[in-house]
Amino acid sequence: MFPCFTPRNCFLFLFVLLAFSCKNGTEKPSQDNKMEKSFSTEQVKLVYDNIKAFPNSTAFSIAVINGDGTKYYGGRWENDTIEHVDNSKHLFEVGSITKVFTATILASLVVEEKIKLKDPIQKYLDFDLRTDEEITFGQLANHTSGLPWTPSNLDLYEYPENPYKTYDQNKLKKYLTDNLELKSRPGKDYAYSNLGASLLGFVMTEITASTFEELLHDKIFKEYGMSNSTTDSAKINGKIVPGLNPEGKEISNWDFLAIAPAAAAISSVEDLVKFANAQFNANDKTLALTQQPTFNANDQFRVGLGWHILDKNNGELIWHNGGTGGYSSSMALDLNKRQAVIVLSNVSTFHPQKGNIDQLCFALMATLEKNE
Repeated sequence: MFPCFTPRNCFLFLFVLLAFSCKNGTEKPSQDNKMEKSFSTEQVKLVYDNIKAFPNSTAFSIAVINGDGTKYYGGRWENDTIEHVDNSKHLFEVGSITKVFTATILASLVVEEKIKLKDPIQKYLDFDLRTDEEITFGQLANHTSGLPWTPSNLDLYEYPENPYKTYDQNKLKKYLTDNLELKSRPGKDYAYSNLGASLLGFVMTEITASTFEELLHDKIFKEYGMSNSTTDSAKINGKIVPGLNPEGKEISNWDFLAIAPAAAAISSVEDLVKFANAQFNANDKTLALTQQPTFNANDQFRVGLGWHILDKNNGELIWHNGGTGGYSSSMALDLNKRQAVIVLSNVSTFHPQKGNIDQLCFALMATLEKNE
């Protein structure tokens, strides 16, 4: 599999995440004065215990938001030691967190009354889908469209180091017209789909006569002051952290083309903090719409537009993670308490302990609850 986020990842970690569990370790993490001023000893130890499974040169950038305050902690794992790095502005591939941006663009168009969530996407296409079922915008954004995880005419193993690099809009259109097969009736079941998010982005570019990068810039990055975020590596202004394969060797960044709305965003912790803080603004109609439950996936979680909504002991979190060949990320927010944790890393999504990134995110959230 070539995941950015998969149903298996979601269900595998749900019980771990909802319990806010973390590993216990006996090693004492190394920290300098900057670390001591930023994160507590407990929080630094949580980072150490979860990062130690990864190879040398593993980099991470973390932000913890608690009310009006934000603390940053960046580092690099070398020889059983965390070396502090001020990397809050450094860029990482964020993988499927991109889907939250894509759903936010949708919400913006809905608030502007250009489309409705219940509108069938077929209404806005100049070609016919190979199905008689109507698929709505809302179903694409909450993974109930019935579409498979990836299109059948995408060979993920043709270019294993960059699996999406030749899958363009022409191939996507050919799949939709000639090969599309729904796995279930639209609106019936939750089934996580990179294809669904990609199709959502494609239809919105058709409606607006814009590229996906232009939509992201105008509706998300410019709107929320995310000046270093992009999907276009040619536009990168800041320092991008090299991605690593599971063995710790540097690998190239992925190119997404038609799959860009599912996973192509490159961002920094500093920019994602701006996006997270905007989520706390109840007057932002666009963001508020993305946070509303639209489907009960199972007893453990619901789905908004892009966001997954997880129940916890005394409230709920909105959450998404991401992964590409050289990176893993996780982002969780408690809207009522104005708390959030963002973890970016160059841990490969194929690393067997990749789940430590999600685990770390939720464990750090638990420290905020414990210290209230």
